[in-house]
Amino acid sequence: MSELINNSAAELSGKLAAGEVTAVELTQAHLDRIAAVDGSINAFLHVNTDEALAVAAEVDAARSKGEELHPLAGVPIAVKDLIVTKGQPTTAGSRMLDGWLSPYDATVVRKIRAAKMPMLGKTNLDEFAMGSSTEHSAFGPTRNPWNLDRIPGGSGGGSAAAVAAFEAPLALGTDTGGSIRQPGAMTGTVGVKPTYGGVSRYGAIAMASSLDQIGPVTRTVLDSALLHELIGGHDPADSTSLTDPVGPLVEAAKMGNVSGLRIGVIKELNGEGYQDGVREKFQESLELLRGAGAEIVEVSCPNFDHALGAYYLIMPSEASSNLAKYDGVRFGNRVLPEGQTTIERVMGATREAGFGDEVKRRIILGTYALSAGYYDAYYGSAQKVRTLIQRDFDAAFSKVDVLISPTAPTTAFKLGEKLEDPLAMYLNDVATIPANLAGVPGLSLPGGLAEEDGLPVGIQLLAPVREDARLYRVGAVLETMLEEKWGGPLLAQAPELAEGRLQTEGAK
Repeated sequence: MSELINNSAAELSGKLAAGEVTAVELTQAHLDRIAAVDGSINAFLHVNTDEALAVAAEVDAARSKGEELHPLAGVPIAVKDLIVTKGQPTTAGSRMLDGWLSPYDATVVRKIRAAKMPMLGKTNLDEFAMGSSTEHSAFGPTRNPWNLDRIPGGSGGGSAAAVAAFEAPLALGTDTGGSIRQPGAMTGTVGVKPTYGGVSRYGAIAMASSLDQIGPVTRTVLDSALLHELIGGHDPADSTSLTDPVGPLVEAAKMGNVSGLRIGVIKELNGEGYQDGVREKFQESLELLRGAGAEIVEVSCPNFDHALGAYYLIMPSEASSNLAKYDGVRFGNRVLPEGQTTIERVMGATREAGFGDEVKRRIILGTYALSAGYYDAYYGSAQKVRTLIQRDFDAAFSKVDVLISPTAPTTAFKLGEKLEDPLAMYLNDVATIPANLAGVPGLSLPGGLAEEDGLPVGIQLLAPVREDARLYRVGAVLETMLEEKWGGPLLAQAPELAEGRLQTEGAK
């Protein structure tokens, strides 16, 4: 297996610019890796071999002519299959859209095409992004490269697993309640949810429009900054898009110090219900930041205790509205019922066959919450709690520069362990959901391996709205200190991953 796949995107960019490797060689190395291991992982739903190699060849030809190229030109990328791509299938992990080809590109896809980044393919996800484990995909679960008996997180487990397994150096994900950051924690990768509106959502199939956000999935903080700067910025096609400039994210990631920064430990996100190994690695990160000159203070965000309940009213309500169009008449694969064919019967047969159990559960919950007589009691009350959570963030950021917490309360659990208990599954998002409700940016980076099971732990950083650069400044410093302690990146602590092999015990 080529050693090229072990390099970060920034390193690969440098090798391409120096002529040490061609874009075709680099793309083929990742395609070979996908062919070798993805049968065990199931990170990809579609592999885009011909187009990826054609784009790589264009990059090599342009570079040979001395043309000016984007720094990421020729660096391969994977795209979550919730983001539409012209000429490639977009399924949203659902039978409802099986085989659908989008007639247009999402704005973020248009930007990576313009930068001439070869798209390796589309990655697996929980159906319509509804899940925390990527077990709710209609096309089978994705497995965690660290241990194939474990989940990779969700809903974007395919993107995180692809990056962790060295199938792709970069990937795009979407984050509605933690679907980039939580898989990052489970797989030892870096996941970023930008400020709401900082990256265009145009072309991302909507689940909950006031919560959804596209962001980068990478192996280093610097790589996330590079990709974030590319995909960010104002988009007239997205009515929620901010007009602010993306910001000096790469510059922030290279600052190299946190001296004088005040970092707040969220009292409500570091206590009961958190695995011992998670708390231990979190405390180690705090000590490293304190040693680097940051001031660590505890802050209280009391309404975070209600965030999970508010989220699981707001999100299903918006999802039930967004998914109403999939009826077999306007959108979605049509299923004809036996006997008399009426519009109502076609809709019923289509939704019964096209949607999985988790999607049906959330549609029913959301429709109920929005129904006459219950709107104010449920959805309206949840929006009031959302306002209180935003005020908690405002109060906290008046005292500190960034907030810090574990990304998830536990490491990756076993496949099937929580499928029969939806509430237990939902609790896995307790630390990530507040950021989506408030629209603030969040970053998860590897914090080490839990002693109990040897699986990755994630550390989450949160910053005020429009202050994404602070995440990269603090995240890059903490990443450097942790890697110095470990003697290299966290993924190098799993030799079977670093050497291009997988632990196959439990694989089917």
